[in-house]
Amino acid sequence: MTGIPPAASSAAPLAPLLRIILAGLIGNVMEWYDFAVYGYFATVIGKLFFPAESPSVSLIASFGAFAAGFLVRPLGGLLFGRIGDRVGRQRALMLSVMAMACPTVLMALLPTYADIGIAAPVAIVALRIVQGLSVGGEYTSSLIFLVEHAPHNRRALTAVWGSWGASAGILLGSGVGALVTGMLDEAQLTAWGWRVPFALGGLVALIGYWLRAGLHAPVVAGHSPSPVRDVFGRYRWPVVRTALLNIGAGVGFYAAFVYAVTYIRDIDRVPEGLALRLNSAAMALMLLVLPFAAWLSDRYGRRPVMIVALGLLASAAIPLFHLIHSPVDWHIALGEAGFAVIMGLVSGGTVAANVELIPAPVRCTGLAFAYNASIGYFGGSTPLIAAALIVGTGNPVSPAYWIAAAATVSLLTAVFLVRETRFEPLA
Repeated sequence: MTGIPPAASSAAPLAPLLRIILAGLIGNVMEWYDFAVYGYFATVIGKLFFPAESPSVSLIASFGAFAAGFLVRPLGGLLFGRIGDRVGRQRALMLSVMAMACPTVLMALLPTYADIGIAAPVAIVALRIVQGLSVGGEYTSSLIFLVEHAPHNRRALTAVWGSWGASAGILLGSGVGALVTGMLDEAQLTAWGWRVPFALGGLVALIGYWLRAGLHAPVVAGHSPSPVRDVFGRYRWPVVRTALLNIGAGVGFYAAFVYAVTYIRDIDRVPEGLALRLNSAAMALMLLVLPFAAWLSDRYGRRPVMIVALGLLASAAIPLFHLIHSPVDWHIALGEAGFAVIMGLVSGGTVAANVELIPAPVRCTGLAFAYNASIGYFGGSTPLIAAALIVGTGNPVSPAYWIAAAATVSLLTAVFLVRETRFEPLA
């Protein structure tokens, strides 16, 4: 293989570039909006679905259900990745966006523990598992779709809009959470207000379905007849390297933009509305950094951007967390802004490299498994690990050590195990 077939190398015969970009990012908006909303309302969900004498136990149980959806994402990645490799990218994108909508909307309708007893936490865990399976191939399929339709010298700047959509989903969830929190008192929020953001997620899914319905992307020539087998056999080392490369990004992102709201509210004792506004501002800053980081990646190469960004994450995680753990609002804002800039650089640097490192015959399956193994097992469990670290150690800054360790693993991978792919043809 020397590249994708001519029909897939240009966006012109398939759809306008703008529609391709929108179709690539909309599912990521949906995916991360849902997970962000769950993370932001984890305390309320913990009280309603996992009641316990200790609020900390309820919160940890709530994040445990959150993590359950991530633990099955590699399996969903194999499923949707195989569809992408065997049937086509567009089919995988269509199925994933619709499958994501159902658990999100059902969350808005789910009875609580007070209504149906133990069936309530069982149901919420089941919905998170279905959600995890359905989104397993969403982000990676969209990245591949975008890269394979990008000019060779702008692969990162095209693909970054998939990552931009993920960040926009977090921002949208934060904005909706802040709006709902600001409009309702605590009793209303607990009684029914937390359900509103989940119900609104259905609208995002409908937009995604409409955008993707008119796309017709062909199957890449030379695909593997057994992509799942080959991912664990012939192509296992590219998959392992890509998985290691994404551990730091997954842990950093979920610590800084999902767990952080709960941390600022419960540990720093900052009002929830202010915590959401601070997080929204940080996400908006990250959206500005992402295209710039992707431009740097296209201009100077993937490895320099990744090495600098991951080095910053490893070295700055602890001081930035000290800023977030502060009684001064602007210190918290500065800490979140620091994470936003660094995570924007990390994501912009890795977004195209993730696709380029996986060989074309198993690109959808291999990247879906590699990415979801990292994000699922490390990123998705980060809120649970962070909460447990604070309870277990009594150190409110202990989650920063988890971030630094994860970033170091990815940094060493970028330095010693990953080749430069910017100037290579997409093979």
